[in-house]
Amino acid sequence: MYVAMKPKLLKVPRTPAQSFSVREDRDPFINNRWHYHVEVELIIFHQGSGTQFVGDHIKRFQPGDIILVGSNLPHYWRYDDVYFNEDGSRPVHSTVIHFSENFWGDAFLDLPETKPIRHLLEKARRGILVSAREEEKMPELLRHIQSAEGVGRIIALIECLSAFAASPHLQLLSSIGFRPDFSEAENDRINAIYDYTLRHFTHKVYLEEVAAVAKLVPNSFCRYFKSRTGKTYTQFLTELRIGHACKLLLDNRISIKQLCYESGFNNFTCFHKNFKSITGKTPQLYQREHGIS
Repeated sequence: MYVAMKPKLLKVPRTPAQSFSVREDRDPFINNRWHYHVEVELIIFHQGSGTQFVGDHIKRFQPGDIILVGSNLPHYWRYDDVYFNEDGSRPVHSTVIHFSENFWGDAFLDLPETKPIRHLLEKARRGILVSAREEEKMPELLRHIQSAEGVGRIIALIECLSAFAASPHLQLLSSIGFRPDFSEAENDRINAIYDYTLRHFTHKVYLEEVAAVAKLVPNSFCRYFKSRTGKTYTQFLTELRIGHACKLLLDNRISIKQLCYESGFNNFTCFHKNFKSITGKTPQLYQREHGIS
């Protein structure tokens, strides 16, 4: 089941006794849509995998991924279909922290000692990913935020952000030129395009059909999509397919040649070229680096 991808402004609740919120999410449906909020979001995935959209960036997410999403940056975590089974046999679990950039006061980030955190939050306006496999202390720092009380919660958050800022493994997600457009009229159209593509990307997508969804002729559609997202529709579709191929590679249930076609490609050479261009690796190397031979 795919949901609409209209960026929706969310109000993040917190109690009067706390300056920022920490919660455990175990429901694959929660915030399962394209949304944004003024608060910065720090999320770690413990269980569950799927496709993540951060600004104009698309990739797979998996357990151990830690993502920092800046204020008003649209994002969307779409769990794979297997996690929506009613029997709960495939649980999901994430820890999510929301805080305002100035909850500690307007002058705090101007201090010389907090310069790394200020720069981190500036980078987070594009979204930042780090893996617990590379930063093994990060999950423990996040757990400390949950268990701490009083001023200790704020200190724990500062320690976590300081460690995040010091990591040499940060991956910026959205492109530097991405600028979200929250116009209601345009969001409805982009929503329809994303929704259609998510439902059809594993098959041949005809430009005339997706353009009709947007109520545009093909040439106008191509110009429109590039102007709104900063990438061509072909790039968007290819990234979505390569992300799906990465999932199938890690599942390791079918051959690489077969998963090429399962991901929506009809030419193995084209698939191989696009996979290496987007991931920087061949499919075989991608598997080996994830312990699959």
